[in-house]
Amino acid sequence: MPENQFQNTLGKSASLTGTTLHTGEKATLTLHPAPPGFGRKFKRIDLPDEPTIDAKVENVKTVERATTLAEGNVKVHTVEHVLSALAGLDVDNVLIEMNANEPPIGDGSARPFVELIKRAGIVAQAAPRSQFEVHEPVHLETKSGSLMTIVPDNKFRVSCTQAGPNGRFTQFYSTEITPEIFEKEISPARTFVFYEDVKPLMDKGLIKGGSLESAIVIRGDSVLSKEPLRFPDEFVRHKILDIVGDLALFGRKIKGHIIAVKPGHGPNTELAANLAKQHAKLASMVPASIVPKGGAVLDINDVMKILPHRYPFLLVDRIIAFEGDTKCTGVKSVTINEPFFQGHFPGHPVMPGVLQLEAMAQVASILLLRALNQPGSVGYFMSADDVKFRKTVVPGDTLFIHVELTKWKGKIAKATGQCIVNNEVVSEAGMMFTLIQT
Repeated sequence: MPENQFQNTLGKSASLTGTTLHTGEKATLTLHPAPPGFGRKFKRIDLPDEPTIDAKVENVKTVERATTLAEGNVKVHTVEHVLSALAGLDVDNVLIEMNANEPPIGDGSARPFVELIKRAGIVAQAAPRSQFEVHEPVHLETKSGSLMTIVPDNKFRVSCTQAGPNGRFTQFYSTEITPEIFEKEISPARTFVFYEDVKPLMDKGLIKGGSLESAIVIRGDSVLSKEPLRFPDEFVRHKILDIVGDLALFGRKIKGHIIAVKPGHGPNTELAANLAKQHAKLASMVPASIVPKGGAVLDINDVMKILPHRYPFLLVDRIIAFEGDTKCTGVKSVTINEPFFQGHFPGHPVMPGVLQLEAMAQVASILLLRALNQPGSVGYFMSADDVKFRKTVVPGDTLFIHVELTKWKGKIAKATGQCIVNNEVVSEAGMMFTLIQT
């Protein structure tokens, strides 16, 4: 499968000890490997029964200066930096064990957690990663002037504008988020606070563990820091760090471009909640038997890079899920504009069964072509067995094409396929085909 399609966990456990930001207590955080599908969970070993909390957006409790998760009376504070490091390095499954209610703050960046993860090692797992492709823009505005928009993109990108009070230290930065870029360009950026906000935070009992070693203080036009700025635009890079961490609460790797102006934990987590709603809406439109792991894994441009078929014979619009190297779900939207409806049949348009069979073969070919890394080859039918056409397919229907490779040797493969409309099987077949290099 392509790079970054498998879930990841850690190779071994690793620990970090330090002072917490808001309570000022000593705390130890330990990252443990976890099985596929486990997700990211916090475990409070300082409490009776050692309860766990899922790092999911529905568990967000408060977002004042940090993101707090809660289930019942159990809370974990300031989770964004450790989650940012895990998401930024593509670690999907991990148990985050803590003996306090928040992680150590370290130097105020995500770099200590990146170093911890690299010390533990990252291990690929034999399970596909859950991905979500943004299909339509999502936009939100807050009364405080924050703007958050996410638009479709085939990568995960963030473009952010940070502006302090009265426009002080306005900065802009735009980047794709990959493990390499995150580690080098985002994770070292430290948290910061404006001097006029320090006393109100202390009055609320917060930042008891804060110091110039764990944060940058901006006073007027001056920057107070234990060390020089790591980047000329370090403040906006830290805002991107927070965005990555807060959006990790969505629980799926995102393919989309985030455009943020004056972001904060509140707008960040609200955007994550909106994405969760969009995902739930899309999932509700898919037959329950083949609910996709995310959004489109391959859009039409990706499909055309693999298959040589073109109009009017390309019968796959997108691939929405892979399960390992042997199972795949594709989608074909059937419209009255299909050329075959002109003659099949005038006044009574019905999609030919043989084209449904061809759609299954094209999805099966994508599986084999990816496994063999031979895009551009053509799949030729050798035989079709147990072919059944159960219901008619008409304009307006959406075919969900579910295919499983049952056997392959060299360039010859066997597969089974089903076309499903409205949760009902409309056609199915067993297929044998071979790949021919064009």
